[in-house]
Amino acid sequence: MIEVQKLWKVYGKGDTAVEALREVSLTVAPGEMIAVMGPSGCGKTTLLNCMSGIDTVTSGTVRFDGQDVQMMHEVQRDRWRAEQMGFVFQTYNLIPVLSAVENVELPLLTQGMPVKIARKRAEEALTRVGLQERAHHRPSELSGGQHQRVALARAIVNRPHVIWADEPTGALDRVTTELVLDLFDHLNRVDGISFVIVTHNPEVAERAHRVIYMDSGQIVQERVTKRERREPR
Repeated sequence: MIEVQKLWKVYGKGDTAVEALREVSLTVAPGEMIAVMGPSGCGKTTLLNCMSGIDTVTSGTVRFDGQDVQMMHEVQRDRWRAEQMGFVFQTYNLIPVLSAVENVELPLLTQGMPVKIARKRAEEALTRVGLQERAHHRPSELSGGQHQRVALARAIVNRPHVIWADEPTGALDRVTTELVLDLFDHLNRVDGISFVIVTHNPEVAERAHRVIYMDSGQIVQERVTKRERREPR
């Protein structure tokens, strides 16, 4: 369970202060998929960054399974993100000199997991996204859609509780977008992974259980879609 209460994020001070988030409150239930929509600059990415502990908040609280994220010290917060979360962005952030499987296993190796176990987990993750035959290809040998699937494999390799996705289909064509969304849907239904997806694409939003609309740093509307939510085990 992720609980956000009266969240403010202000950049700068005095006359130059910018209120990126203004008293935002919401809850993400276990196994829920949420889409966050709104115009550019409305605070969508800032909200994702604050909820996931990438960025600090000015005031308010973010609780993950009852634990206040802002009360964690930096090392603890970094470890918490690495163990509990996965991230998927519009820019894939793959390391060019590493193969697909090396990119996927890297987060596990940095956590100190033995090489053989990390490699096995990485291969399993690539199989789940349908890229087992491309495991030893470098990013330059992969298409944009394959890049995003490698990034998704990297996001799930640590078996996260939640995946944060910031415009994950923004650079993809329609066919590849559908493929990635099908993978999201499968991971949500089968594994019970929660998703928070920032998107401009209404078709992406309709795959979620709930759509949150933001404007000027505030939640202005929420809507439940027709998709049924999987009950957590």
